[in-house]
Amino acid sequence: MVLEGLREGLRGAIDRLLGRSLVDERALREFVRDVQRALIQADVNVKLVLELSKRLEEALRAERPPPGISMKDHAIYVLYEEITRILGGEDVRPPVPQGRGRPLRIMLVGLQGSGKTTTAAKLALYYKERGFRPGLVAADTYRPGAYEQLRQLAERVGVPVRGDPGGRDAVELARAGSESLEREGADVIIVDTAGRHKNEAELMEEMREMERALSPDITFLVVDATIGQQAERQARAFAEATRVGGLIVTKLDSSARGGGALTTAAVTGAKVYFVSSGESLEDFEEYSPRKFAERLLGMGDLESLVERFRRLSKEGEERMERLSRGKFTLVDFVEQLEDLRRMGPLSRLLEMIPGASQVKLPREALDGMEDRLIAWRAIVNSMTPEERGDPGILNGGRIRRIARGAGVEEREVRELLRSYEQARRLARALRRSRLRGTAAS
Repeated sequence: MVLEGLREGLRGAIDRLLGRSLVDERALREFVRDVQRALIQADVNVKLVLELSKRLEEALRAERPPPGISMKDHAIYVLYEEITRILGGEDVRPPVPQGRGRPLRIMLVGLQGSGKTTTAAKLALYYKERGFRPGLVAADTYRPGAYEQLRQLAERVGVPVRGDPGGRDAVELARAGSESLEREGADVIIVDTAGRHKNEAELMEEMREMERALSPDITFLVVDATIGQQAERQARAFAEATRVGGLIVTKLDSSARGGGALTTAAVTGAKVYFVSSGESLEDFEEYSPRKFAERLLGMGDLESLVERFRRLSKEGEERMERLSRGKFTLVDFVEQLEDLRRMGPLSRLLEMIPGASQVKLPREALDGMEDRLIAWRAIVNSMTPEERGDPGILNGGRIRRIARGAGVEEREVRELLRSYEQARRLARALRRSRLRGTAAS
C-alpha cells in the first residue's frame, strides 16, 4: 500500500478536522500539528515539514474560502497543494525516443540493494508496453550473478540483453552492449551499472567514465525508499559524479520512511519519474505528485485506475467483449479476476477509488478476498475442459474430486459456482438493459 502510515496519519488529521462542529483558530492549529506529526513519522525532512507548516498556517489565517466553500474544505485543499509541492510539484514526462535513427539511452545508477537490476527490467517492460523496442545492457562487474539476474528478468519481459558474465571492464561492456543493441534495431537502451565497489570513490569514478563513453540521454538514480532521508545524501553524491536527470524510488510498499525518499526531489531538485511498490514487474508506474497527494489524502486516483485497466492483456479485452455480448463462461469469470489481481493488491486498487478511504474494510477482509481469488484459480485449473465449459454438469462427485485436486474445501468450489452464476445473471441483465436503451434511442 502507498505509504500506509503517512496516508493514515494525514487521513486522521483530516477526519478530526471534519468531525469538529466549529473550525476556529485552535482547531486549525491542532490540524497543522497533526499534519506535522504524520510527515515526521514518514521521515520527511524536518526543514520541509516546518516550511509546509508555516505556509499552511499563513494560508489558513490570511485566505478566506471562496464563496460556497467551507473552511474545512478550504483547509484540506491548502494541505493538498502543500503536500503536492513537497512531493515534487508538477509532473514530469518520461523521455521517449526522438527518432532520426538514434535510440534513447538510459543509464541507471544507485547503490547495491536499491533494486536497480529489477528496476531495469521494469523500465524495459514500461517502454515495451508503449510500443518501443527496448534492450538491456549488463554492466555490473562487481556483484556475482548480476548478469544472470538481468538475463532472467529480460527473458520474462521478452527483451534482448547484452553483456559478458566474465567481463571485467564495465565501461567497455556498456559501450559494446549499447552498440550491439543499436545495430539490432533497439530504440531504447537501458544500462544497468554496478552499485558497490571496494570504496565509494571507485564507484563514482566508474560512473563518470561510463557517462563519458555512453553520453546517455538521461541518468536515473534508483533510490530505496527504506533509507528515508539518506536518499538526499545519495542523490547529492551521484549528482557530483554524473548528470542525474531524475529519480526512481523503489520499495514504497515496504517502507514507513518513504516520505523521506520521495521528498528528495524538493531538497535536491532532481525530479522523481517513476515509483515501484512491489516485486512484480508490473508494480511500476509513472510518478505524479498530484495523484500521489490525492491518494495520500484519500481523494482517489481514477485516472491511474483506468490506466491500469488499459494495460490488461488482449485476452482480457476479448473477454470484456464477450461479456458485453452476454457470452460469459466460468473461465472468463476467473480470468477477469486474475486481470484484477495483476493490476495490484485489492487494497491498493481501493486507494484509487474516490471515497473508498471512508469505507472501513478490515484488513482481514481484504486479505480474505486476495486468498479467495487464488483458491478459485486453483479450482478452475482442477476442472476438466468439459467442466469448465459447462459447469452445470458438476455434481457432488465431481465437486469432491475438484476440491481434492485444488486442495480446498468443497464449500469453496460451491462458493465459486454461486459467484459465477450471480455474475452471469448480472451480465445478462446488463446486456438486456443496454439493448432496451439502444431500441429506445
